[in-house]
Amino acid sequence: MARTVVIEAHGGPEVLKLVDRPVGEPGPGQIRIRQMAAGLNFIDVYQRSGLYKMTLPAALGMEAAGVVEAVGEGVTHLKPGDRAAYASQPPGAYAEARVMPAAQVCRLPDGIAFDTAAAMMLKGLTVDYLFNRTTPISRGDWVLFHAAAGGVGLIACQWARSEGINLIATAGSDEKCRMALDHGAVAAINYRAGDFAKRVREITGGRGVDVVMDSVGRDTFEGSLDCLRPLGMMISFGNASGPVPPLDILTLAAKGSLKITRPTVFTHIADPATCQEMAGRLFGKVLSGAVKVEIGRRYRLAEVAEAHRALEARATTGSTVLML
Repeated sequence: MARTVVIEAHGGPEVLKLVDRPVGEPGPGQIRIRQMAAGLNFIDVYQRSGLYKMTLPAALGMEAAGVVEAVGEGVTHLKPGDRAAYASQPPGAYAEARVMPAAQVCRLPDGIAFDTAAAMMLKGLTVDYLFNRTTPISRGDWVLFHAAAGGVGLIACQWARSEGINLIATAGSDEKCRMALDHGAVAAINYRAGDFAKRVREITGGRGVDVVMDSVGRDTFEGSLDCLRPLGMMISFGNASGPVPPLDILTLAAKGSLKITRPTVFTHIADPATCQEMAGRLFGKVLSGAVKVEIGRRYRLAEVAEAHRALEARATTGSTVLML
């Protein structure tokens, strides 16, 4: 048996339940992993609340790290005793142990701690596809990144600095702006203090940015379009403030023949070889010291509802993890 967080109905943090569940043995293409830490992400909130519908009852959690206990038939890239980490479907990472598909589980280098790995897998793979797989971004280009003091944002700030990319950060307080600057942003804007689109134009000498990376959604979407140069790319990859309203596609023409995409990390890592390649780049950034993963808060598994409340209130910085 393993303690596991499940929901039986969509709703607020109060619907999160901690139950004992049998773990079982891995079948073909599966592993059993004893987990040491799990990461929290906004996708967990979207699934819990019902914004992303799930078949209930359901377990939650999309990333974790631990030790492989057993492997099923056909699994060749992992063996019992391996340290491992993942960000993958299906949900179920908020658990002491689980059986899961092996394809997107990655062998974890010895130089990366379990809690660090759990804090970085989904967020770091997200940053990798944003910078390497969505639209061409070159040294010297300008990127606007919203919520830059969060777990994804602080990795993105460091990633951009390591690649010579000019990242303008937004955040909801002066303290969070300082964090973004400390992690590599070339400029930071407190979006609660004024018109961030106007400040972006000032910072870029009126040109605008090449790419906007926006996980906030409703509150920042329209202003983000106003930050782009002609032919710029809008990457909407989350909706922490709520879903983006329907868009009149002619708006993109009027604002300079803009491009827009709504990617997910799970599309990018669906191919196992691609997933392992992306994880290799992420591990390289962390092992080299180019990216340091900030864990803002650690919670016990029984405190998962409190952790969700803090995440939704945007009261966190860096990554949040559950220690298992």
